[in-house]
Amino acid sequence: MTGMRTMRLAATFLLAIALWAGPGSSPGLVGEVIRVNGSGAALDVMTLMNDAYRKLHPETRIEMHKPLGSSGAIKALLAGALDLAVSSKPLTPEQVSQGARSREFGRTPLVIVTEMSVPKTDITTRELEDIYTGTVRNWPGGEQIRVILRPLTDIDTAILRELSPGMSSAVDRAQAQPGMAIAVTDPESNDLIARTPGAIGASALCSLLVTKPPLTALALNGVAPGVGALADRRYPLAKDIRFVTKGDPSQTVAGFLAFIYSAAGRSIADKAGVLVAPEIPAKKTP
Repeated sequence: MTGMRTMRLAATFLLAIALWAGPGSSPGLVGEVIRVNGSGAALDVMTLMNDAYRKLHPETRIEMHKPLGSSGAIKALLAGALDLAVSSKPLTPEQVSQGARSREFGRTPLVIVTEMSVPKTDITTRELEDIYTGTVRNWPGGEQIRVILRPLTDIDTAILRELSPGMSSAVDRAQAQPGMAIAVTDPESNDLIARTPGAIGASALCSLLVTKPPLTALALNGVAPGVGALADRRYPLAKDIRFVTKGDPSQTVAGFLAFIYSAAGRSIADKAGVLVAPEIPAKKTP
């Protein structure tokens, strides 16, 4: 299964290269086209940004295809197939050495979600640990629990591990169990949880607010996921959103980023469930 998922990701990456950088692309549009991809959750927010920006700049076309994920998008960026990557992962030293530059934007709560028939509105850390280890296999009404995992190296997996030492061990045990359902991308995960009876998994709040999938968002240890709860550190699970360019962005990309980080862009993100990082004033030249 792992090999098949790797092949699928590789095929998606090669398809992206063909679509975005192939011989059929039009040189006349260079400088007015912004090719964007990345984390599925972050791309949900980007659809709102794109709509707002295009109203102000109709001459600019922003292209987004199915999400490649953070790592896949950064690979495509460094290969010249993208102009801008939206990532939930920090850059690796190797990516930095290849010219990748990252700028923090904000964080969105990572929410524990279930298929809508599951009779739960709140879950505790201990319950999650028992579910992921397989100690508890049924919901209170008797429905079998079906855990939808993300790949071992996915950022959502890493975030869940950080919830507690017990949860870190529980995730390892879940990943080691044969036959577990694993969703590669954020949209794939939301869809799989929504259509699997008794399913539980995780989803970014921004995806839930923008795409409105038929899922139940659970409070965690009595705290509902939200920007306010994330800001005052009552809610512990958060997924980063950062923008990555290769070297200095073009004038077109820089203009788009300026909008994203402006008051208007920050307002859009806030309404979409993103806790936007404070603005850092530019250093004055002596």
